[in-house]
Amino acid sequence: MVVKQTGFLSRALVALAAVAMLAGCAGQVAVEDRHPDDPWEGFNRRVFSFNEAIDRAVLKPVARGYRTITPDPVQTGVGNFFSNLGEIRTALNSLLQGKPANAGLSTSRFLINSTVGIAGLWDFATHMGITAEEEDFGQTLGVWGVGEGPYLMLPLLGPSTVRDTSGLPLDAYTYPLTYVEDDKVRYGLTALRIVDVRAGFLDQEELIRGDRYVFIRDAYLQRRRFEVSDGEVGDDPFASDEFDFDFDDADFAD
Repeated sequence: MVVKQTGFLSRALVALAAVAMLAGCAGQVAVEDRHPDDPWEGFNRRVFSFNEAIDRAVLKPVARGYRTITPDPVQTGVGNFFSNLGEIRTALNSLLQGKPANAGLSTSRFLINSTVGIAGLWDFATHMGITAEEEDFGQTLGVWGVGEGPYLMLPLLGPSTVRDTSGLPLDAYTYPLTYVEDDKVRYGLTALRIVDVRAGFLDQEELIRGDRYVFIRDAYLQRRRFEVSDGEVGDDPFASDEFDFDFDDADFAD
């Protein structure tokens, strides 16, 4: 079996490109009153503006069209399908973090939803009361004591940190779509996943107030720290209580 890893390579190359660009620009960008979490704010805002432009021109219009023409049950099924594929990553990272119970729950969810739930289209496990906390390699590194490092806005991928960015290649390796051999099928499913995720943010983004960049940055950092600590208040010197919003890894456009 020939394993295709185009998805992994594209994500890894984007992350490496971001770091390379940062190295070239960090010394040239001057930002007054830098936020302690965001020493590269000048560079990050430029990438944010680029992402916003792409979102306004392509992603948001497509997401609105998808929501308009796609029945709610179908949208739910699509979201369930991709979420089910992520259970493999959660199970593995739960084991790496010393959480066998969560690993068992995630494995059970994957097996139940992949069979009774018809390839994950129906989240039957949740109806049975079987739920698990999502885990990824960025969280695993945090549990292992790796510092989150500066905030980093990645081209196309959106909000991240140096630690979370370093976990992206491993996240891709454990996501089944990476190994789909047929390019058309892999690209098609990846595009559907992106559109479905973006459509899910159409309502949430109305909560954004003031400086969109600052809002998204602080919401992202707060959520990731909550996930790494499993909701416990830690000793992170960068922790902030200024925002209390629950957003996923995305930056939104007007």
